[in-house]
Amino acid sequence: MKRNLGEIDRIIRLIMGVGIIIAGFYFKSWLGAIGIVLIFTAAIGWCPAYLPFGISTCKK
Repeated sequence: MKRNLGEIDRIIRLIMGVGIIIAGFYFKSWLGAIGIVLIFTAAIGWCPAYLPFGISTCKK
């Protein structure tokens, strides 16, 4: 797996992931599980949704 997430993208995903998880707990909704996906992709630095479009936010 080649990294395709830059530092700013990873930080934004991490913050959004935590926020979505907190909102999921607050509203008692399973949609908070989406936050886990965002945190996971931020941690590994790779997003499978970027592959079909050839997107990469990494600095060259």
